[in-house]
Amino acid sequence: MTVDIRDEGPIRHPQPEVPRLANLADRILHGDILLPKFQRAFVWNRRQVLELLDSIVKNYPIGSILLWQTNLGELASERTVAGLPVRPPRPGYPVNYILDGQQRLSSIFGALHWKPHGDPGSIWNIVYDLAEQKFMHRATDDEPPMFQIPTRLLSEPADYFGRVGLIAEPELRLQAKQVFARFQDYSIAAVVLHDMPVDEVAKVFGRINSTGTPLDVVDLVRAATWAPDFDLTEEVDTLLAVLEAKKYGRIDRKTILRTIAAAAGLGFSNSDMDNLRNLSGRQITAAVGEVAVAARRAVDFLATQIGTPRAAALPYLNQFAPLVEVFRQVPKPTAAQFAAIHRWFWLTASGGYFKGWNSTQMLADCTAIAQFAAKSTVDIEISAAIPTSNFWQRNQFRADNAPAKLLALLLAYEQPLDLRTGQRIDVDKALSWDNDKEFHHFFPRDFLRRAGYSTAQINACANFIMLSSVSNIWISNQPPSRYLRDLCDTEGEAEVRRRAATCLVDADAFAAAQRDDFEGFLRARSETLHQRLTALIGLPDSSGGAPETVGYVELDNDDAMDEPVDRDSDD
Repeated sequence: MTVDIRDEGPIRHPQPEVPRLANLADRILHGDILLPKFQRAFVWNRRQVLELLDSIVKNYPIGSILLWQTNLGELASERTVAGLPVRPPRPGYPVNYILDGQQRLSSIFGALHWKPHGDPGSIWNIVYDLAEQKFMHRATDDEPPMFQIPTRLLSEPADYFGRVGLIAEPELRLQAKQVFARFQDYSIAAVVLHDMPVDEVAKVFGRINSTGTPLDVVDLVRAATWAPDFDLTEEVDTLLAVLEAKKYGRIDRKTILRTIAAAAGLGFSNSDMDNLRNLSGRQITAAVGEVAVAARRAVDFLATQIGTPRAAALPYLNQFAPLVEVFRQVPKPTAAQFAAIHRWFWLTASGGYFKGWNSTQMLADCTAIAQFAAKSTVDIEISAAIPTSNFWQRNQFRADNAPAKLLALLLAYEQPLDLRTGQRIDVDKALSWDNDKEFHHFFPRDFLRRAGYSTAQINACANFIMLSSVSNIWISNQPPSRYLRDLCDTEGEAEVRRRAATCLVDADAFAAAQRDDFEGFLRARSETLHQRLTALIGLPDSSGGAPETVGYVELDNDDAMDEPVDRDSDD
Protein backbone atom coordinates (compact mmCIF):
# COMPACT_ATOMS: atom_id res chain seq x y z
CA MET A 1 0.00 0.00 0.00
CA THR A 2 1.37 3.41 -0.94
CA VAL A 3 0.40 6.73 0.51
CA ASP A 4 -0.20 9.54 -1.96
CA ILE A 5 1.17 12.78 -0.51
CA ARG A 6 0.28 15.53 -2.91
CA ASP A 7 2.09 18.82 -3.21
CA GLU A 8 0.04 21.50 -1.47
CA GLY A 9 2.15 24.49 -2.47
CA PRO A 10 5.65 25.95 -2.15
CA ILE A 11 5.95 25.42 1.62
CA ARG A 12 9.50 24.50 2.57
CA HIS A 13 10.31 21.97 5.25
CA PRO A 14 10.91 23.38 8.74
CA GLN A 15 14.60 24.21 9.10
CA PRO A 16 16.37 23.37 12.39
CA GLU A 17 18.97 25.83 13.65
CA VAL A 18 21.06 26.19 16.82
CA PRO A 19 21.57 29.94 17.37
CA ARG A 20 23.14 31.45 20.44
CA LEU A 21 20.65 32.76 22.97
CA ALA A 22 22.36 36.15 23.34
CA ASN A 23 22.20 36.58 19.58
CA LEU A 24 18.45 35.88 19.60
CA ALA A 25 17.99 38.60 22.23
CA ASP A 26 19.95 41.06 20.05
CA ARG A 27 17.78 40.18 17.06
CA ILE A 28 14.65 40.96 19.09
CA LEU A 29 16.09 44.36 20.00
CA HIS A 30 16.84 45.19 16.37
CA GLY A 31 13.44 44.16 15.02
CA ASP A 32 14.55 40.96 13.31
CA ILE A 33 12.50 38.77 15.66
CA LEU A 34 8.99 40.04 16.44
CA LEU A 35 5.87 39.04 18.34
CA PRO A 36 2.85 38.59 16.07
CA LYS A 37 -0.32 40.25 17.30
CA PHE A 38 -1.98 36.89 17.81
CA GLN A 39 0.50 36.07 20.57
CA ARG A 40 -0.69 36.62 24.12
CA ALA A 41 0.93 38.96 26.62
CA PHE A 42 3.96 38.15 28.74
CA VAL A 43 2.64 36.14 31.71
CA TRP A 44 5.63 34.71 33.51
CA ASN A 45 6.20 35.65 37.13
CA ARG A 46 9.46 36.62 38.83
CA ARG A 47 10.22 33.13 40.04
CA GLN A 48 9.90 31.66 36.55
CA VAL A 49 12.27 34.30 35.14
CA LEU A 50 14.91 33.60 37.79
CA GLU A 51 14.64 29.85 37.27
CA LEU A 52 15.19 30.27 33.53
CA LEU A 53 18.32 32.38 34.09
CA ASP A 54 19.55 29.86 36.62
CA SER A 55 19.05 27.03 34.10
CA ILE A 56 21.16 28.90 31.56
CA VAL A 57 24.04 29.63 33.90
CA LYS A 58 24.02 25.95 34.96
CA ASN A 59 23.87 24.86 31.31
CA TYR A 60 20.54 23.06 31.75
CA PRO A 61 18.32 22.59 28.66
CA ILE A 62 15.45 25.07 28.36
CA GLY A 63 13.57 23.64 25.38
CA SER A 64 13.29 24.74 21.78
CA ILE A 65 11.63 27.66 20.04
CA LEU A 66 9.61 27.97 16.85
CA LEU A 67 9.99 30.92 14.47
CA TRP A 68 8.18 31.86 11.27
CA GLN A 69 10.29 33.69 8.71
CA THR A 70 8.46 35.78 6.14
CA ASN A 71 8.74 39.00 4.18
CA LEU A 72 5.00 39.66 4.35
CA GLY A 73 4.60 43.28 5.35
CA GLU A 74 0.92 42.96 6.24
CA LEU A 75 1.33 41.10 9.51
CA ALA A 76 0.72 43.29 12.55
CA SER A 77 3.29 42.90 15.32
CA GLU A 78 3.94 44.21 18.81
CA ARG A 79 6.16 47.25 19.25
CA THR A 80 7.26 46.03 22.66
CA VAL A 81 8.53 42.73 24.02
CA ALA A 82 8.27 42.03 27.74
CA GLY A 83 7.25 45.66 28.18
CA LEU A 84 10.46 46.95 26.56
CA PRO A 85 10.51 48.85 23.25
CA VAL A 86 11.99 47.18 20.19
CA ARG A 87 13.03 48.68 16.87
CA PRO A 88 10.74 48.35 13.86
CA PRO A 89 11.72 45.79 11.20
CA ARG A 90 13.79 46.95 8.28
CA PRO A 91 11.66 47.59 5.18
CA GLY A 92 12.10 44.95 2.51
CA TYR A 93 13.89 42.47 4.78
CA PRO A 94 12.36 39.21 6.02
CA VAL A 95 11.51 39.03 9.71
CA ASN A 96 11.01 36.17 12.14
CA TYR A 97 7.84 35.93 14.22
CA ILE A 98 7.88 33.99 17.50
CA LEU A 99 5.34 31.18 17.41
CA ASP A 100 6.54 29.19 20.42
CA GLY A 101 9.02 30.22 23.11
CA GLN A 102 7.75 33.75 23.68
CA GLN A 103 7.95 33.60 27.47
CA ARG A 104 11.52 32.29 27.40
CA LEU A 105 12.80 34.66 24.71
CA SER A 106 11.02 37.60 26.31
CA SER A 107 12.61 36.75 29.65
CA ILE A 108 16.10 36.62 28.14
CA PHE A 109 15.52 39.84 26.22
CA GLY A 110 14.20 41.65 29.28
CA ALA A 111 17.02 40.46 31.53
CA LEU A 112 19.75 41.44 29.05
CA HIS A 113 18.35 44.65 27.56
CA TRP A 114 16.42 46.40 30.34
CA LYS A 115 17.65 49.91 31.14
CA PRO A 116 16.70 51.64 34.41
CA HIS A 117 14.22 54.46 33.84
CA GLY A 118 13.04 55.24 37.35
CA ASP A 119 11.40 51.83 37.61
CA PRO A 120 13.36 49.95 40.31
CA GLY A 121 10.45 47.58 40.87
CA SER A 122 10.72 46.22 37.33
CA ILE A 123 10.72 42.47 36.89
CA TRP A 124 13.94 42.98 34.90
CA ASN A 125 15.88 44.62 37.74
CA ILE A 126 17.95 41.48 38.25
CA VAL A 127 21.48 40.85 39.48
CA TYR A 128 23.68 37.78 39.73
CA ASP A 129 25.09 37.48 43.21
CA LEU A 130 28.57 35.99 42.86
CA ALA A 131 28.80 35.24 46.58
CA GLU A 132 25.44 33.44 46.72
CA GLN A 133 25.83 32.08 43.16
CA LYS A 134 22.25 32.88 42.23
CA PHE A 135 20.10 35.42 40.43
CA MET A 136 17.87 37.73 42.46
CA HIS A 137 15.59 40.72 41.99
CA ARG A 138 16.44 44.12 43.43
CA ALA A 139 13.86 46.67 44.57
CA THR A 140 16.02 49.81 44.31
CA ASP A 141 17.97 51.56 41.60
CA ASP A 142 20.95 52.13 43.90
CA GLU A 143 24.28 50.79 42.71
CA PRO A 144 24.46 47.15 43.93
CA PRO A 145 27.48 45.78 45.78
CA MET A 146 30.41 44.94 43.52
CA PHE A 147 29.80 41.20 43.92
CA GLN A 148 26.28 41.63 42.48
CA ILE A 149 26.40 42.10 38.71
CA PRO A 150 23.31 43.47 36.92
CA THR A 151 22.21 41.02 34.22
CA ARG A 152 21.77 43.89 31.75
CA LEU A 153 25.57 44.20 31.64
CA LEU A 154 25.75 40.75 30.04
CA SER A 155 24.79 42.44 26.76
CA GLU A 156 27.56 45.07 27.20
CA PRO A 157 30.92 43.22 27.36
CA ALA A 158 33.02 46.36 27.95
CA ASP A 159 30.86 47.50 30.88
CA TYR A 160 30.63 43.97 32.24
CA PHE A 161 34.37 43.34 32.35
CA GLY A 162 35.05 46.88 33.48
CA ARG A 163 33.00 46.06 36.56
CA VAL A 164 34.52 42.59 36.97
CA GLY A 165 38.02 44.12 36.96
CA LEU A 166 37.13 46.06 40.11
CA ILE A 167 36.25 42.92 42.09
CA ALA A 168 39.02 42.24 44.61
CA GLU A 169 38.49 38.50 45.12
CA PRO A 170 40.10 36.39 42.35
CA GLU A 171 37.61 33.54 42.75
CA LEU A 172 34.67 35.92 42.27
CA ARG A 173 36.30 37.43 39.19
CA LEU A 174 36.72 33.94 37.75
CA GLN A 175 33.12 33.09 38.48
CA ALA A 176 31.93 36.30 36.84
CA LYS A 177 33.85 35.38 33.68
CA GLN A 178 32.24 31.93 33.68
CA VAL A 179 28.77 33.44 33.98
CA PHE A 180 29.46 35.72 31.02
CA ALA A 181 30.79 32.82 28.96
CA ARG A 182 27.71 30.70 29.72
CA PHE A 183 25.36 33.41 28.45
CA GLN A 184 27.45 34.17 25.39
CA ASP A 185 27.90 30.52 24.41
CA TYR A 186 24.51 29.09 25.40
CA SER A 187 22.72 27.81 22.30
CA ILE A 188 19.10 26.79 21.89
CA ALA A 189 17.34 24.64 19.32
CA ALA A 190 15.23 26.73 16.94
CA VAL A 191 12.93 25.51 14.18
CA VAL A 192 12.22 28.04 11.44
CA LEU A 193 9.18 27.86 9.19
CA HIS A 194 9.61 29.48 5.78
CA ASP A 195 7.14 30.68 3.14
CA MET A 196 4.01 29.68 5.06
CA PRO A 197 0.74 31.62 4.51
CA VAL A 198 -0.67 33.65 7.38
CA ASP A 199 -3.75 31.48 7.84
CA GLU A 200 -1.65 28.33 8.01
CA VAL A 201 0.68 29.90 10.57
CA ALA A 202 -2.27 30.82 12.80
CA LYS A 203 -3.37 27.16 12.67
CA VAL A 204 0.14 25.99 13.60
CA PHE A 205 0.24 28.42 16.50
CA GLY A 206 -3.18 27.28 17.68
CA ARG A 207 -1.95 23.67 17.91
CA ILE A 208 1.02 24.54 20.09
CA ASN A 209 0.77 23.77 23.78
CA SER A 210 3.68 25.56 25.42
CA THR A 211 5.34 23.42 28.07
CA GLY A 212 5.73 26.23 30.62
CA THR A 213 2.37 28.05 30.48
CA PRO A 214 -0.27 26.29 28.34
CA LEU A 215 -2.52 28.35 26.12
CA ASP A 216 -6.09 28.65 27.32
CA VAL A 217 -9.16 28.51 25.10
CA VAL A 218 -9.19 32.29 24.62
CA ASP A 219 -5.59 32.27 23.38
CA LEU A 220 -6.29 29.35 21.08
CA VAL A 221 -9.39 30.92 19.54
CA ARG A 222 -7.57 34.22 19.13
CA ALA A 223 -4.74 32.49 17.29
CA ALA A 224 -7.04 30.44 15.08
CA THR A 225 -9.23 33.42 14.09
CA TRP A 226 -6.45 35.98 13.74
CA ALA A 227 -6.13 37.82 10.45
CA PRO A 228 -4.42 41.06 9.41
CA ASP A 229 -7.81 42.80 9.64
CA PHE A 230 -9.20 40.94 12.68
CA ASP A 231 -7.95 40.40 16.23
CA LEU A 232 -10.23 38.77 18.77
CA THR A 233 -8.46 40.56 21.61
CA GLU A 234 -9.54 43.91 20.19
CA GLU A 235 -13.13 42.67 20.04
CA VAL A 236 -12.99 41.46 23.65
CA ASP A 237 -11.43 44.76 24.73
CA THR A 238 -14.33 46.57 23.06
CA LEU A 239 -16.77 44.62 25.21
CA LEU A 240 -14.74 45.15 28.36
CA ALA A 241 -14.73 48.91 27.70
CA VAL A 242 -18.53 48.83 27.52
CA LEU A 243 -18.67 46.92 30.81
CA GLU A 244 -16.04 49.07 32.50
CA ALA A 245 -18.28 52.09 32.10
CA LYS A 246 -20.82 50.23 34.23
CA LYS A 247 -18.35 48.85 36.84
CA TYR A 248 -18.36 45.40 35.25
CA GLY A 249 -15.04 45.70 33.43
CA ARG A 250 -13.39 42.97 35.50
CA ILE A 251 -15.46 40.15 34.04
CA ASP A 252 -12.85 37.64 32.88
CA ARG A 253 -11.96 36.96 29.24
CA LYS A 254 -13.33 33.43 29.18
CA THR A 255 -16.77 34.55 30.37
CA ILE A 256 -16.73 37.24 27.68
CA LEU A 257 -15.84 34.62 25.08
CA ARG A 258 -18.78 32.50 26.26
CA THR A 259 -21.15 35.41 25.59
CA ILE A 260 -19.70 35.87 22.10
CA ALA A 261 -19.99 32.16 21.27
CA ALA A 262 -23.60 32.08 22.44
CA ALA A 263 -24.47 35.21 20.45
CA ALA A 264 -22.89 33.60 17.37
CA GLY A 265 -25.40 30.75 17.72
CA LEU A 266 -22.96 28.23 19.18
CA GLY A 267 -23.27 28.00 22.98
CA PHE A 268 -21.34 28.46 26.22
CA SER A 269 -19.02 25.43 26.34
CA ASN A 270 -15.32 25.15 25.56
CA SER A 271 -16.10 23.33 22.33
CA ASP A 272 -18.56 26.08 21.38
CA MET A 273 -15.92 28.71 21.99
CA ASP A 274 -13.39 26.68 20.03
CA ASN A 275 -15.84 26.51 17.11
CA LEU A 276 -15.58 30.29 16.77
CA ARG A 277 -12.50 29.52 14.68
CA ASN A 278 -14.85 28.28 11.95
CA LEU A 279 -16.50 31.71 11.69
CA SER A 280 -15.27 34.73 9.80
CA GLY A 281 -14.06 37.87 11.52
CA ARG A 282 -17.18 39.64 10.25
CA GLN A 283 -19.45 37.07 11.88
CA ILE A 284 -17.62 37.32 15.21
CA THR A 285 -17.67 41.11 15.09
CA ALA A 286 -21.43 41.02 14.52
CA ALA A 287 -21.83 38.75 17.55
CA VAL A 288 -19.72 41.13 19.62
CA GLY A 289 -21.98 44.00 18.63
CA GLU A 290 -25.05 42.11 19.81
CA VAL A 291 -23.33 41.16 23.07
CA ALA A 292 -22.39 44.79 23.73
CA VAL A 293 -26.04 45.85 23.61
CA ALA A 294 -27.27 42.87 25.61
CA ALA A 295 -24.50 43.24 28.22
CA ARG A 296 -25.61 46.81 28.95
CA ARG A 297 -29.14 45.58 29.57
CA ALA A 298 -27.89 42.73 31.75
CA VAL A 299 -25.79 45.07 33.88
CA ASP A 300 -28.67 47.52 34.26
CA PHE A 301 -30.87 44.64 35.44
CA LEU A 302 -28.24 43.44 37.91
CA ALA A 303 -27.68 46.93 39.29
CA THR A 304 -31.30 48.06 39.57
CA GLN A 305 -33.31 44.85 40.05
CA ILE A 306 -30.86 42.68 42.00
CA GLY A 307 -28.64 45.26 43.63
CA THR A 308 -25.26 44.08 42.31
CA PRO A 309 -23.45 47.35 41.50
CA ARG A 310 -20.35 45.65 40.13
CA ALA A 311 -19.06 42.30 38.89
CA ALA A 312 -17.44 41.49 42.22
CA ALA A 313 -20.89 41.22 43.83
CA LEU A 314 -21.99 38.29 41.64
CA PRO A 315 -22.02 35.01 43.59
CA TYR A 316 -20.84 33.25 40.42
CA LEU A 317 -19.14 34.91 37.48
CA ASN A 318 -20.72 32.41 35.10
CA GLN A 319 -24.15 33.82 35.89
CA PHE A 320 -23.19 36.70 33.66
CA ALA A 321 -22.90 34.74 30.39
CA PRO A 322 -26.41 33.22 30.29
CA LEU A 323 -27.90 36.46 31.63
CA VAL A 324 -26.40 38.38 28.70
CA GLU A 325 -27.80 35.77 26.33
CA VAL A 326 -31.24 36.17 27.91
CA PHE A 327 -31.21 39.92 27.24
CA ARG A 328 -29.86 39.35 23.75
CA GLN A 329 -32.79 37.11 22.88
CA VAL A 330 -35.30 39.05 24.99
CA PRO A 331 -34.20 42.69 24.55
CA LYS A 332 -37.43 44.14 25.95
CA PRO A 333 -38.82 41.79 28.60
CA THR A 334 -42.40 42.11 29.74
CA ALA A 335 -43.12 42.59 33.44
CA ALA A 336 -43.75 38.84 33.75
CA GLN A 337 -40.47 38.05 31.98
CA PHE A 338 -38.57 40.45 34.22
CA ALA A 339 -40.01 38.63 37.23
CA ALA A 340 -38.94 35.30 35.75
CA ILE A 341 -35.37 36.55 35.14
CA HIS A 342 -35.37 37.83 38.70
CA ARG A 343 -36.34 34.36 40.00
CA TRP A 344 -33.71 32.70 37.79
CA PHE A 345 -30.95 34.87 39.24
CA TRP A 346 -31.74 34.10 42.87
CA LEU A 347 -32.25 30.41 42.17
CA THR A 348 -28.93 30.00 40.34
CA ALA A 349 -27.15 32.09 42.98
CA SER A 350 -28.35 29.90 45.83
CA GLY A 351 -28.41 26.24 44.87
CA GLY A 352 -24.83 25.76 43.74
CA TYR A 353 -25.97 25.47 40.12
CA PHE A 354 -22.84 27.17 38.80
CA LYS A 355 -20.51 25.26 41.09
CA GLY A 356 -19.11 22.92 38.48
CA TRP A 357 -21.12 24.26 35.51
CA ASN A 358 -20.57 21.63 32.81
CA SER A 359 -21.24 21.28 29.11
CA THR A 360 -24.46 19.32 29.68
CA GLN A 361 -25.86 22.13 31.83
CA MET A 362 -24.68 24.70 29.31
CA LEU A 363 -26.55 23.00 26.49
CA ALA A 364 -29.66 22.77 28.65
CA ASP A 365 -29.33 26.46 29.52
CA CYS A 366 -29.18 27.41 25.83
CA THR A 367 -32.36 25.44 25.21
CA ALA A 368 -34.11 26.93 28.24
CA ILE A 369 -33.22 30.49 27.19
CA ALA A 370 -34.43 29.91 23.63
CA GLN A 371 -37.73 28.47 24.89
CA PHE A 372 -38.16 31.36 27.30
CA ALA A 373 -37.46 33.88 24.53
CA ALA A 374 -40.02 32.15 22.31
CA LYS A 375 -42.52 32.32 25.21
CA SER A 376 -42.86 28.55 25.16
CA THR A 377 -42.16 28.58 28.89
CA VAL A 378 -43.04 31.03 31.64
CA ASP A 379 -39.69 30.64 33.35
CA ILE A 380 -36.09 29.93 32.37
CA GLU A 381 -36.36 26.29 33.33
CA ILE A 382 -33.26 24.76 34.88
CA SER A 383 -32.58 21.76 37.09
CA ALA A 384 -31.55 23.74 40.14
CA ALA A 385 -32.57 23.25 43.75
CA ILE A 386 -33.27 25.64 46.62
CA PRO A 387 -30.97 25.05 49.58
CA THR A 388 -32.49 24.11 52.91
CA SER A 389 -32.37 26.54 55.81
CA ASN A 390 -29.28 24.84 57.25
CA PHE A 391 -27.36 26.21 54.25
CA TRP A 392 -26.64 29.30 56.36
CA GLN A 393 -25.25 27.26 59.25
CA ARG A 394 -23.25 24.76 57.18
CA ASN A 395 -21.48 27.30 54.97
CA GLN A 396 -18.78 29.53 56.38
CA PHE A 397 -18.55 33.21 55.60
CA ARG A 398 -15.31 33.71 53.72
CA ALA A 399 -14.48 36.85 51.80
CA ASP A 400 -15.44 36.47 48.17
CA ASN A 401 -17.05 33.00 48.30
CA ALA A 402 -20.49 32.37 46.84
CA PRO A 403 -22.51 31.89 50.08
CA ALA A 404 -20.97 35.07 51.53
CA LYS A 405 -21.87 37.02 48.39
CA LEU A 406 -25.39 35.61 48.43
CA LEU A 407 -25.79 36.68 52.07
CA ALA A 408 -24.42 40.12 51.20
CA LEU A 409 -26.97 40.54 48.41
CA LEU A 410 -29.81 39.48 50.70
CA LEU A 411 -28.70 41.99 53.31
CA ALA A 412 -28.15 44.74 50.75
CA TYR A 413 -31.68 44.14 49.49
CA GLU A 414 -32.98 45.14 52.93
CA GLN A 415 -30.99 48.40 53.03
CA PRO A 416 -29.60 47.48 56.47
CA LEU A 417 -29.07 49.92 59.32
CA ASP A 418 -26.08 49.95 61.62
CA LEU A 419 -27.08 48.41 64.97
CA ARG A 420 -25.40 51.08 67.08
CA THR A 421 -25.75 54.28 65.06
CA GLY A 422 -28.92 53.58 63.09
CA GLN A 423 -27.18 54.93 59.98
CA ARG A 424 -27.68 53.20 56.66
CA ILE A 425 -24.80 50.85 55.79
CA ASP A 426 -22.87 51.72 52.61
CA VAL A 427 -23.87 48.58 50.70
CA ASP A 428 -22.10 49.71 47.53
CA LYS A 429 -18.81 49.73 49.43
CA ALA A 430 -19.60 46.37 51.01
CA LEU A 431 -20.46 44.78 47.67
CA SER A 432 -17.22 45.96 46.08
CA TRP A 433 -15.49 43.16 48.05
CA ASP A 434 -12.28 45.16 48.14
CA ASN A 435 -12.27 44.09 51.78
CA ASP A 436 -14.73 42.54 54.21
CA LYS A 437 -14.71 45.33 56.81
CA GLU A 438 -18.45 45.91 56.49
CA PHE A 439 -19.25 42.34 57.57
CA HIS A 440 -18.90 41.26 61.19
CA HIS A 441 -19.95 38.51 63.61
CA PHE A 442 -23.21 39.13 65.47
CA PHE A 443 -21.94 36.82 68.24
CA PRO A 444 -18.33 38.04 68.67
CA ARG A 445 -15.63 35.57 67.69
CA ASP A 446 -13.65 35.79 70.94
CA PHE A 447 -16.79 35.27 73.03
CA LEU A 448 -17.63 32.12 71.07
CA ARG A 449 -14.09 30.79 71.26
CA ARG A 450 -14.16 31.10 75.02
CA ALA A 451 -17.45 29.21 74.98
CA GLY A 452 -15.80 26.33 73.11
CA TYR A 453 -17.35 26.69 69.66
CA SER A 454 -15.41 25.58 66.57
CA THR A 455 -14.17 27.92 63.87
CA ALA A 456 -16.73 26.49 61.44
CA GLN A 457 -19.59 27.27 63.83
CA ILE A 458 -18.24 30.73 64.66
CA ASN A 459 -17.87 31.68 61.00
CA ALA A 460 -21.23 30.34 59.85
CA CYS A 461 -22.91 32.70 57.41
CA ALA A 462 -25.88 32.96 59.76
CA ASN A 463 -23.62 34.70 62.30
CA PHE A 464 -22.74 37.63 60.01
CA ILE A 465 -24.41 40.98 59.49
CA MET A 466 -23.39 44.23 57.84
CA LEU A 467 -21.95 46.46 60.55
CA SER A 468 -19.68 49.49 60.47
CA SER A 469 -16.12 49.00 61.68
CA VAL A 470 -16.64 51.65 64.36
CA SER A 471 -19.63 49.79 65.79
CA ASN A 472 -17.78 46.50 65.61
CA ILE A 473 -14.93 47.99 67.65
CA TRP A 474 -17.47 49.20 70.22
CA ILE A 475 -19.00 45.72 70.47
CA SER A 476 -15.53 44.15 70.76
CA ASN A 477 -15.79 40.73 72.43
CA GLN A 478 -18.86 41.45 74.55
CA PRO A 479 -21.58 38.82 74.86
CA PRO A 480 -24.66 39.79 72.79
CA SER A 481 -26.71 39.96 75.97
CA ARG A 482 -24.46 42.74 77.26
CA TYR A 483 -24.07 44.92 74.15
CA LEU A 484 -27.73 44.52 73.19
CA ARG A 485 -28.79 45.53 76.71
CA ASP A 486 -26.59 48.64 76.52
CA LEU A 487 -28.04 49.53 73.13
CA CYS A 488 -31.61 49.00 74.33
CA ASP A 489 -30.95 51.17 77.37
CA THR A 490 -29.74 54.08 75.23
CA GLU A 491 -31.78 53.67 72.04
CA GLY A 492 -34.87 51.82 73.22
CA GLU A 493 -35.51 48.14 72.62
CA ALA A 494 -38.09 48.74 69.89
CA GLU A 495 -35.61 50.82 67.91
CA VAL A 496 -32.80 48.28 68.30
CA ARG A 497 -35.13 45.48 67.22
CA ARG A 498 -36.14 47.56 64.18
CA ARG A 499 -32.49 48.02 63.20
CA ALA A 500 -31.81 44.31 63.72
CA ALA A 501 -34.75 43.41 61.49
CA THR A 502 -33.15 45.34 58.60
CA CYS A 503 -30.18 42.99 59.10
CA LEU A 504 -32.53 40.00 58.81
CA VAL A 505 -32.35 39.27 62.55
CA ASP A 506 -35.98 38.57 63.48
CA ALA A 507 -37.64 38.59 66.91
CA ASP A 508 -36.79 34.94 67.67
CA ALA A 509 -33.13 35.37 66.74
CA PHE A 510 -32.99 38.65 68.71
CA ALA A 511 -34.45 36.97 71.79
CA ALA A 512 -31.94 34.10 71.50
CA ALA A 513 -29.11 36.64 71.33
CA GLN A 514 -30.41 38.34 74.46
CA ARG A 515 -30.01 34.97 76.21
CA ASP A 516 -26.57 34.39 74.64
CA ASP A 517 -28.08 31.28 73.03
CA PHE A 518 -25.83 30.97 69.99
CA GLU A 519 -27.31 27.77 68.59
CA GLY A 520 -30.85 29.09 68.99
CA PHE A 521 -29.77 32.28 67.24
CA LEU A 522 -28.27 30.36 64.30
CA ARG A 523 -31.43 28.30 63.85
CA ALA A 524 -33.77 31.29 64.00
CA ARG A 525 -31.69 33.49 61.72
CA SER A 526 -31.09 30.68 59.23
CA GLU A 527 -34.83 30.24 58.95
CA THR A 528 -35.30 33.99 58.35
CA LEU A 529 -32.62 34.02 55.64
CA HIS A 530 -34.17 30.92 54.08
CA GLN A 531 -37.62 32.47 53.98
CA ARG A 532 -36.26 35.68 52.46
CA LEU A 533 -34.40 33.74 49.79
CA THR A 534 -37.34 31.51 48.86
CA ALA A 535 -39.55 34.59 48.61
CA LEU A 536 -37.14 36.08 46.08
CA ILE A 537 -36.94 32.83 44.13
CA GLY A 538 -40.71 32.38 44.08
CA LEU A 539 -42.20 29.42 42.27
CA PRO A 540 -40.11 28.85 39.14
CA ASP A 541 -42.58 26.58 37.39
CA SER A 542 -46.10 27.18 36.20
CA SER A 543 -47.44 24.14 38.09
CA GLY A 544 -47.05 25.92 41.40
CA GLY A 545 -44.88 23.18 42.88
CA ALA A 546 -41.91 24.21 44.96
CA PRO A 547 -38.52 23.22 43.68
CA GLU A 548 -36.54 20.50 45.38
CA THR A 549 -34.48 21.58 48.38
CA VAL A 550 -30.99 20.41 49.18
CA GLY A 551 -28.48 21.00 51.93
CA TYR A 552 -25.94 22.58 49.62
CA VAL A 553 -22.45 23.21 50.96
CA GLU A 554 -20.06 25.59 49.21
CA LEU A 555 -16.57 24.13 49.09
CA ASP A 556 -13.79 26.38 50.31
CA ASN A 557 -11.45 27.84 47.75
CA ASP A 558 -8.08 28.77 49.16
CA ASP A 559 -6.64 29.87 45.84
CA ALA A 560 -5.54 33.50 46.00
CA MET A 561 -6.39 35.30 42.80
CA ASP A 562 -5.65 38.93 41.95
CA GLU A 563 -7.87 38.98 38.91
CA PRO A 564 -11.33 37.47 38.41
CA VAL A 565 -11.22 34.18 36.53
CA ASP A 566 -13.78 31.77 35.16
CA ARG A 567 -13.42 29.41 38.12
CA ASP A 568 -17.02 28.24 38.39
CA SER A 569 -17.18 25.68 35.61
CA ASP A 570 -15.89 22.21 34.86
CA ASP A 571 -15.86 23.07 31.18
